[in-house]
Amino acid sequence: MELFLQYFFSGLTVGAIYALIALSFNIIYNTTSILNLAQGEFVVLGGLVMWFFLEKLKLPYGTSFLLSLSIGGLVGLAMERLTIRPVLKTADPLLLILITIAFSILLRGVLMFLFGKEPYGYPPLSEGEPIVLWGAVLQRQVIWIFIFVILIMIFLYVFFNQTMFGRAMKACAIDRVSAKLMGIKTTQMVMVSFILSGIFASLAGILITPITFVEYDKGPLLTIKGFTSAILGGLGSNWGVMAGGFLLGILESLTAGYIHSGLKDVLALLILLTMLLFKPAGLFQTAEQARLRKL
Repeated sequence: MELFLQYFFSGLTVGAIYALIALSFNIIYNTTSILNLAQGEFVVLGGLVMWFFLEKLKLPYGTSFLLSLSIGGLVGLAMERLTIRPVLKTADPLLLILITIAFSILLRGVLMFLFGKEPYGYPPLSEGEPIVLWGAVLQRQVIWIFIFVILIMIFLYVFFNQTMFGRAMKACAIDRVSAKLMGIKTTQMVMVSFILSGIFASLAGILITPITFVEYDKGPLLTIKGFTSAILGGLGSNWGVMAGGFLLGILESLTAGYIHSGLKDVLALLILLTMLLFKPAGLFQTAEQARLRKL
């Protein structure tokens, strides 16, 4: 049982990161119907920039944290302004996806040029002895990851249900044309979605780097994991994609622990293929709900 709990908690930790990446996918998809395949690079960006501010410039942890999130949001804004906005109204959806792939390659090249190919890491948010829970060992950074995920869930609920701006974004997600006819500035909603997406993905990179080192070329694999989580939970539903991230993390951890660690990455691809073939709406929403979200 102790071994199972260790695998389970490890899966929850990785799943929380997958959930944040899947959420960053979902925010952009809801407002634009674009699959931004550069999300993994934003995760790497968050970890590397945090290392630069914290270890290279020796800035305080809180300052480095906020600056790193800001850089992630600014790069997301630059992506929307320079690559998506000029062609959003006329481009084919496939072309938009190819543009995000091209941006991911460009960003990966920039990160390699600036940081090299070495792995980077830095201390966790709070240091100390690991926490032992029912025989399973938890690093203190894991607790912070769970705290931030809970805070984001609360933020999303309040933002989308209690604020006018959040309701405007929900209107764009339901029907962008009707939202525009009602006076909502849809281009502004798209811009905000890219900023939030960049911030959430960068947050994932900041939180995971103290546990596992970050390298410039980890982006594509993280993109696959985040996209698989989004498909598993139901692309279009914020709560669904977050649940999909946790579920994928747990399944990967149990597979690596009980079968073989080499099958962990294969499992994500197998789940992705299976879901796309047999249940593209995801586990946590019906096909009708998925159709209504796309209208």
